[in-house]
Amino acid sequence: MGIIGFIIVGLIAGFLARAIVPGDDSMGIIPTIVLGMVGSFVGGFLGSLFSDDGIDFSAAGIIGSVIGAIVALIAYNAITGRKKTAH
Repeated sequence: MGIIGFIIVGLIAGFLARAIVPGDDSMGIIPTIVLGMVGSFVGGFLGSLFSDDGIDFSAAGIIGSVIGAIVALIAYNAITGRKKTAH
């Protein structure tokens, strides 16, 4: 997969992660692409934990990228304190 394909998968994965994680994630297209690209590497890492190939920080497929982007978005929100729930 070339860089253009990686960017497109990043955009799709970032957009889907933002749609799945509840709350308002107001970010532009570039942060959404970066979120998906980070998610792709997180998904690749998580996938490698379940294989016999050892730990690998490679890019994942679209499903792994979406799962990784969800994990990355939840972690980002937890670290930055965004999306505090109102009581």
